[in-house]
Amino acid sequence: MTRLGDSVRRATALLAQDLSSDATVEQLLTETGSRRYMDLADLSAKDQAELIASRSVELLPGAEKLAEQIEARRAEGRGLHVKLGIDPTGAEVHLGHAVPFIVLSRFQRMGHDVTVLIGDITAKIGDPSGRTAERPPLTDEDIARNLSTYREQVRPFFDFERVRFVHNSEWLAGITLPRLIGILAQVPASQLLQREDFRNRLAAGSGLTMSELIYPVAMAIDSAELHCDLELGGVDQLLNMQMGRRVMEIYGQQPQLIAAMPLIEGTDGSGAKMSKSKGNYIALTARPDDVFGKIMSIPDRLMVTYLRAWTEWTDAELDVVSARIEERSLHPMDLKKVLAGEVVSALHGQEAAMAARAGFVAQFSKKSFTDVETLPVVDVAEHGGEGIAAVLTKVLRFTPSASAARRIAKQNGLRMVVEPADGGEQRAVVLAEGEALRPLAEVAAEKLAELDVRGSVYLKAGRKVAEVRGL
Repeated sequence: MTRLGDSVRRATALLAQDLSSDATVEQLLTETGSRRYMDLADLSAKDQAELIASRSVELLPGAEKLAEQIEARRAEGRGLHVKLGIDPTGAEVHLGHAVPFIVLSRFQRMGHDVTVLIGDITAKIGDPSGRTAERPPLTDEDIARNLSTYREQVRPFFDFERVRFVHNSEWLAGITLPRLIGILAQVPASQLLQREDFRNRLAAGSGLTMSELIYPVAMAIDSAELHCDLELGGVDQLLNMQMGRRVMEIYGQQPQLIAAMPLIEGTDGSGAKMSKSKGNYIALTARPDDVFGKIMSIPDRLMVTYLRAWTEWTDAELDVVSARIEERSLHPMDLKKVLAGEVVSALHGQEAAMAARAGFVAQFSKKSFTDVETLPVVDVAEHGGEGIAAVLTKVLRFTPSASAARRIAKQNGLRMVVEPADGGEQRAVVLAEGEALRPLAEVAAEKLAELDVRGSVYLKAGRKVAEVRGL
């Protein structure tokens, strides 16, 4: 078994355990965190290709072709030449920017040759991808200032000591007009204008400069000058990277493969991508407790997406936790704390991650309902024979209808909470949708036996809490 296979086996065993336990989570973070530095050269070409494909939105022409290329380069005694281009257009970097570097690190640890291209020429043009208007051009001073902090911010996810850095001014600054026209003459204008963002801007009467129009060609020349085997970038760069294949053919070269990374949705759950302008981002320079708290605020549906993007978990491990949530043996809050710990650990170290976890629990998870004097009360002697959904609707008026109560249960928001008489930590159990229709007294008795604890009992529906008396 490979080193990665051994690690997955150990982590899978931990994922089957109680993920509300600090000890278990700490072991898990140690195991999965060590993979960020793990040598992956012992993986077969097929396994390497599948590991890259599992994190790509598009892998062109496909995983099989990537495996073939890896095998071919191994036969030549070398690895693939992989390129990631960045235009340093801003000084602050967020977690969305880290995604391609995490995958690039995998290529690095698989034994491939990695080049990071600094687009000091193309940054002055400005990547038009997804833009609704022209962007003010950057100066050399802007680019240098932005680049000065970029490396340090991304460093937790990538080994910058094992990478070749180049600037595309090395060749683009000296390209002659006849040479540029010779390339452009073989690129159909319709191919450049097929971009939806260009069409939208023209339809809206917005400006579109010639420099923006030829930006994809300039970026494509980079791939040809570097003789790339594969280019990696965000899926918003897909058309630009496909232009790289076209221009490499013009140069008489074998077209590069393309690995397009996902654009990560922001923390606010609006569906918009993570962006500084929208304020739905997590800066790589944020303090550990801020990172932890922001991740704890995300919608549950983003947990697996974020785990896939920012950790070294495999699809098999993601399937394990997804199945546990589906069968209600794992509470989403516990998985979200693991995710938050993974990200803080990557940025600030495991000690900081566990401290942030403890701080969050102390602030939010150990509140005592016993100290709240205004909680509504439901008496089992009077309402214990009624279904929980009916109690929530007719007695407590927490929900407008029984179907609304069932929806809360379906979303894992209905819980029975016990605060032990000895002052110990709260114990909670999630109530399934079917249990919302059963009598309150019957379900409460079962859950108290399951938790094996005595104390004050509460019914929690979303953010609303009521004390259950008479048990």
